[in-house]
This record gives sequence, structure tokens and C-alpha cells, in this order.
Amino acid sequence: MKKILVSIIAILLIGKVFSQNNLLQSGPMVGYSEMLEVAVWMQTNDAAIVKMEYWPIGDSVKTFTDAVATNKNNAFTAKLIASKVEPGEIYEYNIVINDEVIDLPYTTSFQTQPLWKWRTDPPNFSFVMGSGTYINEQRYDRPGKGYGDGYQIFNSMVNKDPDFMIWLGDNIYLREPDWNSKTGIFHRYTHTRSLPEMQKFLASTHNYAILDDHDFGPNDSDRGFWNKNQTLEAFELFWANPSVGVGNIKGAITSFQWGDADFFLLDNRSYRSPNRRKTGDRTQLGEDQMQWLFDNLASSYGTFKFVVLGGQFLSTSPTYESYSNYGFEKERQRIIDFIYDENIQNVVFLTGDVHFSEISVLQQEGRPTIWDITSSPLNSGVNNYALDKDNKLRIPESVIMQRNFTEIKLSGTIEDRLMDINYYDSDGNKIWSYQIAREKPPLKK
Repeated sequence: MKKILVSIIAILLIGKVFSQNNLLQSGPMVGYSEMLEVAVWMQTNDAAIVKMEYWPIGDSVKTFTDAVATNKNNAFTAKLIASKVEPGEIYEYNIVINDEVIDLPYTTSFQTQPLWKWRTDPPNFSFVMGSGTYINEQRYDRPGKGYGDGYQIFNSMVNKDPDFMIWLGDNIYLREPDWNSKTGIFHRYTHTRSLPEMQKFLASTHNYAILDDHDFGPNDSDRGFWNKNQTLEAFELFWANPSVGVGNIKGAITSFQWGDADFFLLDNRSYRSPNRRKTGDRTQLGEDQMQWLFDNLASSYGTFKFVVLGGQFLSTSPTYESYSNYGFEKERQRIIDFIYDENIQNVVFLTGDVHFSEISVLQQEGRPTIWDITSSPLNSGVNNYALDKDNKLRIPESVIMQRNFTEIKLSGTIEDRLMDINYYDSDGNKIWSYQIAREKPPLKK
């Protein structure tokens, strides 16, 4: 009788834990990292009370975040804030749903950024990036062969052990049933974020994101899209950026620092003029967002200043939705002139959208060099016509017309900082590499 009772209790306990595991829809996903605070995102598939327990590696003392209630109105998502952390540490963590710890088959960890200024040279670090994540769902996709493939790319990225990931837009692909309702938008985010191949990567790599047209609404959508408030709400619910908007400027806009680099994440949809409109202003960023970018570039002490944008900036090819098409050339030149007039060095644009990868560079004697590193697509369709589009600023051998992701490594002393750029295919095999050295101001006479 005693053995039977023990067995029943064991079965009940296993069933209870299993039921809580079943409540985990997607994630956990590690979000922004600061020295004294880290965010971790997660989603359940029904209403639940969730929290996180975390502890420094090698320590057994656990700390809990505040509990958060997930519900249908917030797509059953939660952001759990680890606020009792110290700089430069690695922490392990567990997700707790309805007071039961969730058992996951992979490492769940996050890191805080180190306090290095005035003490040492900046830490070496690496990040990966890419755009174009399309997860097939046959009942809502166009007829024919699925547009998405190569899901193993997410496992290939985690194998590079990056500190963080920058999602360069088109991180989901809203489809006709999706973009006109909150139900549809939440469905698309949930379906994409639940991809099994993505979970291990999300759980231990910090994630930052911008949006582009397919996150914002229909293809090539702009400020006129009627439901942009709901797609922005979903963006805020499903990502754990430091902010969504800055000051009084609304949109998928934020900024963060990592080591000695500054990152400015821009929204090229919320204020974008319609591509085919013939009258009125021609802008992708809007005046307020552009002045915010100008102010931050001018005041940045970052060794490299990364400007993260959905579409290509430097490309001179008047195709697709780059800055050299649809009448946006004046705004492009205005940004270039500002960088020149303010003599801002080491500005690097990180861009996606075009379904191929390349590096563009603008070099003029006596002026700062400007770079544009394009990374696309992760696992959506490939553009095989890149070489037919004349971009006079591209490094010819950099063109990649296959699914890929980019790894960027910063290393060296503060004075001799190096940026190594590595492109990899879906299986993690290196395709092409390039190195950029920190540009230094000329010696004063």
C-alpha cells in the first residue's frame, strides 16, 4: 500500500510539472543587458503567473524577479526583470510558471555588461545579425513551395556563441490574414517565435530588434498604414528592447551600448513617406527621429557608432527600398553631409531587407569613411539578382546570394580597435570575411 501511495504521489507531481511545461508557448528569450539590469521575455499559451529565479554561476543563492500575470490582452507574454545583478557576471536562470520550475533541455543564461571604463581596455565581444525570418504556415502561405527554409540557421548562430543578436527587420512576415487585426498579428508573432529550432538560441543570447515592412504591415508599408499602432504594440510585447520610442518620439526606436560601441536602432516605417506618392515631403525617418540620430551621433564617444536600419543606406542602386530609390536621395545626402560636417568617424550602418548580403563603403579624401554592412536573408527567399543591380559603392566580392547570417567581432585596444566581419551559411560554414580597423583622426599640426 505504501509503495502504491508513493507511486501515485510521484505520478501526480510529474503530471503537475508536465502541465506547467505545457503552458510554455515560446521562449524564454534573453533581452537587453545592462550592468545592473537584464530583461528576459517569455510567452505562455494560457493565463498564468510567471517569474524567474536566477543566480550567478557557481553560487547556489537564488533571487526571484517580481511575478507577472500573462493574459490574452498581452498575448500571454511577460518581461521578467532581473534587477539584483552585478556588472560583468554570468547568471543562470529558470522560468517558473504557477510556482513550478520549467525544465528545459538546454542552457538558460544571461550576462551583465562589465564596468570597464577608466579601468581597462574595452572588452572583446561579438554579435550576430540578419534579416528575413519566414516560418512556413501552409494554410496561410501563398500556394507553391514554401518561402521559408533552412531553420537550422538558428542552431548555427548559437554555435558561434555571440554575446547578442540584432534582428534587422522582417523578423516575422505578416500575411493577408494577419495585419488587419490584433488576433492576426499576435498569431503571426506567436507562430514565428515558437519555432523549435529558435528556442536554444533565444534562451542564452541577448536579443535586440528593429522592424521593417513585414513586421509593420503589408509589403512596402509606410506611415499611412491604418493599423500601425497595433503592429507597434505587438513589437513592444514580443521584444525586450531597452525602450520602444525615445522621449516623445514614438516608434520602434531605441539605443544601447555594448562595450565601447554605441548602437542606434531606427524605425524606417512609422514616419516613412509612401514610395509612390509624387507630392509632399520625402522622408524615411521623419524630422524628429533624424534630429535624435544627429544629436546622438555628435555626442557619441563610441569607438564604432552602429546605425541599425531596415533598408540599405549607402547603396547607389535605385532599386528596392534603399535610400537611393523613390526620391529619398536628398535625405540620404543630408545624413552623409551631417557626418562629414561634424567629422564623425567610424559610422557603420547595419542593414537588411534586400535578400542578399554585401558591404558598401563611401570613402572621400579628408572625410570620414562611412560603411554599410547588409545581412539578408536569414531563412526567407533569396534574391538572385544582386549583381544585376549596380551599386557603385559595394565591395564586389562581398555579394552573397544565399541564406546567411553575419558575425561581427570587436577586439583590440581602444586605440587599435578592429572589427572582423564574418558571413556564414545556414549550416555555419564561413562564406566570406572582411576586417575594418578603427579610423583615427589625423594628427594635429
